[in-house]
Amino acid sequence: MNTEFFIAKRIISGSGENKKISKPIISIAIIGIALGLAVMILSVAIVTGFKNEIRNKVIGFGAHVQIVNYDSNLSYETKPIDKNSAFYKFKNAIIGINHIQTFATKAGIIKTQENIQGIVLKGIGSDFDWSFFNQNIVKGESFLVEDSVKSDKILISKSLASMLQLNVGDDVQMYFIQEPPRMRKFVVSGIYKTSLEEFDKLYAIVDISHIQKLNGWTENQVSGYEILVDEFSQIDEIAYNLYGLVANTFNSDGSMLTVTTVKEKNPQIFDWLELQNLNVWVILVLMTIVAGFNMVSGLLIIILERTSMIGVLKSFGTSNWSIRKIFLYNAAFLIGKGMFWGNLIGILICILQSYFGIIKLDPTTYYVDTVPINLNILHLVLLNLGTLFITFIMMILPSYIITRIKPIKAIQFN
Repeated sequence: MNTEFFIAKRIISGSGENKKISKPIISIAIIGIALGLAVMILSVAIVTGFKNEIRNKVIGFGAHVQIVNYDSNLSYETKPIDKNSAFYKFKNAIIGINHIQTFATKAGIIKTQENIQGIVLKGIGSDFDWSFFNQNIVKGESFLVEDSVKSDKILISKSLASMLQLNVGDDVQMYFIQEPPRMRKFVVSGIYKTSLEEFDKLYAIVDISHIQKLNGWTENQVSGYEILVDEFSQIDEIAYNLYGLVANTFNSDGSMLTVTTVKEKNPQIFDWLELQNLNVWVILVLMTIVAGFNMVSGLLIIILERTSMIGVLKSFGTSNWSIRKIFLYNAAFLIGKGMFWGNLIGILICILQSYFGIIKLDPTTYYVDTVPINLNILHLVLLNLGTLFITFIMMILPSYIITRIKPIKAIQFN
């Protein structure tokens, strides 16, 4: 039988005059641990959810990796590459690639009877992965792209639709500043909303055949390839491997290809997202320290109240370490109780926010309508183990005060 554990349980479950002082202080310590852990769970869930949400939206507009003409500039009037470039023959040699699709871009101006707006047309082919836009369509639907038949459909954002007073089924006239100037007529097939205003106001989706014809390209010429990978963490490695394939490869027209990642194309967004990690670490450290000091004060009060018991145990020959173990078990019980309520509160709030979107945000500032939540089991396990370990380690030092207590004085202590 574990005597120390038995005595610790009796101290926790017991009641009496000697608990009048410690009971409210212990309750405060438990509440401190519960609130601290709940705040840590919410902080990690919100920040990781926010990062995932913004990252996925940016990737949805431009994929993880792009392969374009080496001579292309930063404008949306790109130099074409051959759709059947040498790289495409070796695409299966790169592990981790989920999907490859071609694209083309061209800047133009949408004109209605009352409004005018400059946008970028993104031309897509029959190989386009619609999953991102299908998740964000709020009205209408996406359109089918076939290699044999050119579609006149266009997918625009809710921001553009509101600005230009357009709806599903409306005709859209687009003008292109080139020599000679061109005009194309499209029909709105769907309206999407990602709340990433910088991109929503910029991009509209059309059949790639329109851009090829406007630019005087052949059906085998495109702006580049978009590559989706299995894991975001693999981007740099896959980009490096792709660069090894395309860097020394010349196309039939003598042009070369280059590789760029979504992080390189949007450094300001991804650098800003990385800064959010600092906020999380500050919160985690502060909450852990507060919870630890709450338990230290609680344990010291318990030791103070049980000084007479400590003296009696020492007079029976009980070792200092055995007595310390009693109070460490006691502390572990209280930490566990606080962590239980902390997990319950934190997870419950996360679930409510995830399903009902109770807390709203301004999408023009935060790029999302509601506070996003990413409730990850691994994060929960690490937070709980970290909190338990650090707070328990902080208990060892105050328990050392037991070794300084003299049996005779302790028995006489009142």
